[in-house]
Amino acid sequence: MKTPISLQALLGRHVSQASQTSWTAPALLRAAKPVQRASASSPLARSLHTRFASPAACPKQSPVRGARSLHTSYRSPSEVLKRITRQGSRRSYQGAAASLPGLNQQQKYTQYGITAGVIVAGATALQMFMNREQRDSLSPVEAKHLNATFQYLGAGLAVVVATAVGLHKSGTTYRLMALNPLVFAGVSLVGSIGSMMLIHRIPAEETGKKHLAWLAFNGFQAMTLAPLAFLQPAILFKAGLYTAGVIGSLSYVGATAKNDTYLMMGGPLLAGLTVVALSSLAPLVLPATAIRTVSIAQNISLYGGLAVFGGMTLYDVQKILAHGRMAAAGQIQADPMADSIGIQLDTINIFIRIVQLLMMQQNRRK
Repeated sequence: MKTPISLQALLGRHVSQASQTSWTAPALLRAAKPVQRASASSPLARSLHTRFASPAACPKQSPVRGARSLHTSYRSPSEVLKRITRQGSRRSYQGAAASLPGLNQQQKYTQYGITAGVIVAGATALQMFMNREQRDSLSPVEAKHLNATFQYLGAGLAVVVATAVGLHKSGTTYRLMALNPLVFAGVSLVGSIGSMMLIHRIPAEETGKKHLAWLAFNGFQAMTLAPLAFLQPAILFKAGLYTAGVIGSLSYVGATAKNDTYLMMGGPLLAGLTVVALSSLAPLVLPATAIRTVSIAQNISLYGGLAVFGGMTLYDVQKILAHGRMAAAGQIQADPMADSIGIQLDTINIFIRIVQLLMMQQNRRK
């Protein structure tokens, strides 16, 4: 039986992703601003004014002008973002990792080893508890279609990463975010949905047009992820490592499970996806006074999103195998490029949420 491609599910996934990125960009701009200016009547403000307004401290400027320049330098978020942009392109993972307090080289390798062990143990547990009844080995047709789909997945993620790094190093990300972060997120959302629909509508024989739509889709995905380049490279590296482990283990479980084991999860996953998408948009529509409601919505988007997109990965892998079998039977036309879009969106959404978890963990340590 033909398994239809649910554009509603793909749309819901990307709405959740873009809303999460729309949270990241304004949060970055807000983080560049000082928390609160000290009151003019406070002793700290008077001491700063006395120090910087004295002739010895500012021999070539009037006290008023010196105080005004000090106030401007501490109140201008654009100057802070420009400095971040200039320094961000020169930072490397080694430099950022070396600056983390309390972690020497041996401890970092130990942490990576523990992480790899947890990933392997998790994959083994999933295999034991969720795949007690395993299927036979993949047929040549299924294996060929699965390999072609994951090749498009790897190539698409490589294009996304390279384009996002290029946008960040050239300063394009900062300039677009400085104009309007919400417009920036909206353009990437609309462009991604439009190019995604083109990929599914263009026949597989028209390889030129289909690859152009595929490149456009990955370009808009890069626009969505480019603001994350302002974060520490160590966080992005760890999030990428964890995402690879999660996607790899779930894909293995989905590929070795019996046929159609997880295809019945489509309805519940779509319902959960709708809840996650709405909770991701909640901070944009709720008033600033509803702090508890916004916090609950963000937790649903974060932890619920991890669970939903993990289930979507299992569903998409089995859908890829089902499409391979139907293509071999002549029921549909094989289209590994279109099949790779769903699991690519799963990967990106899981990566974004792992980045959020690592940032929350780092903030608790401070």
